Amino acid sequence: MNYMEEFRRKSVTALEAVKIVKSGDWVDYGHFLNAPCFLDEALSTRVGELRNVKIRAVTFPGIAAVASKDPNRRCFIYNNWHFGGGDRKLHDRGLCNYIPLVYHEGPGLYDRIDTDVLMVSVTPMDKYGYFNFGLSNSIIRKVAEKAKKIVVEINSHLPYCYGGYNENIHISEVDYIVEHCDKPLLNLAPPEPDETDKKIASIIVGQIENGSCIQLGIGAMPNAVGRMIAGSDLKDLGVHTEMLCDSFVDMFEAGCISNREKTINPGKMVYTFALGTGKLYEFLDHNPACASYSVDYTNNPDHISCNSRAISINNAVEVDLYGQVSSESTGNRQISGTGGQFDFVYGSYHSKGGKSFICLSSTKRDKQGALKSRIRPFLEHGTTVTIPRTITQYVVTEYGIADLKGRSTWERAEALINIAHPDFRDELVREAEKAGLWIRGCSRDVSDLRQTG
Repeated sequence: MNYMEEFRRKSVTALEAVKIVKSGDWVDYGHFLNAPCFLDEALSTRVGELRNVKIRAVTFPGIAAVASKDPNRRCFIYNNWHFGGGDRKLHDRGLCNYIPLVYHEGPGLYDRIDTDVLMVSVTPMDKYGYFNFGLSNSIIRKVAEKAKKIVVEINSHLPYCYGGYNENIHISEVDYIVEHCDKPLLNLAPPEPDETDKKIASIIVGQIENGSCIQLGIGAMPNAVGRMIAGSDLKDLGVHTEMLCDSFVDMFEAGCISNREKTINPGKMVYTFALGTGKLYEFLDHNPACASYSVDYTNNPDHISCNSRAISINNAVEVDLYGQVSSESTGNRQISGTGGQFDFVYGSYHSKGGKSFICLSSTKRDKQGALKSRIRPFLEHGTTVTIPRTITQYVVTEYGIADLKGRSTWERAEALINIAHPDFRDELVREAEKAGLWIRGCSRDVSDLRQTG
């Protein structure tokens, strides 16, 4: 069947397409690099005309025009499931609200919430009438099923990514098509790892066995782990991850990844979204070694745990002496989101031979340049708990690794103080004593802790 007649009939300009939005509507944007940047700009021109249009996005690349052009939020109320850099800036200006989410639950939430319009960036239509979601499968298929109206903008820069499932939408489901939205894709080069990142990465790589199934989070340190694996003699690794990043390409090209020993989806690198540089996007285009799935599949803890020796590697902002982990906020300031960290920490631990690692440098500099410990007696006031103490397994700094599973509160405190920066260990011991976490008869002296690492 030739779908070009339907394609021509549904093709409109961006300004015409956004007329579909009415006051009071809930509008969902495509996620990550499938954000509808042209439609967002077009919708923002209706400032003053619309009222109370609520928008949901995920890690919008850049700054959403609907938020920045409506500083009083009378027309558009912009919300986000997981912040990127632009979303953080909007949040700091009071123009973006965070929506708490455990990522694998995302599609199921749309059985409980309404959406009126979906706007999403897609690949050009294939001969069978399908548009591909490309780099961001995520929750989009479920949103499309729930939305009353669907508008797609076509970006020929998006790679065509094989599924899996839920990676496509058919022209028969689409109300409007906007062409020529060929904005170059955001190239997110991983930060260059410093010596601390490399030290932490070396500790983690020493914990990985041949045949392990790898998940990496975003940031310099997880990418440092990937690079180090690529230079190691590890082999027959598998991939079941939330985000696919450049270091997976490095590992694949180095011959470390075969996916042969995976229990589910053998032979496939499984992911739900990809974010990195052109190297990654070119690698994914029509690559049968990779499979894009919706997030209720990739991040389902039961699916994660099906693969033996699942390894989860994620960053954190701070950890307290109870083992509570914050990876998304500093005090009341939202930085990112829960995302899939909880999913993979929990799922990896329940995998046969699996391990989950929470990684962070032992210190950071505050705005005044003062050195602060990232292992704290208690999380900073207002800080969100991303991983509860009951779920945390391994915590890693440049000073070593702490295994918290099955440990009492005093054992946890001791293990975490042992991997804190030596300059802060005395203070941490004093605070632990005040909180009743420190039992001197069972723990080593502070002088012993100072010498560790």
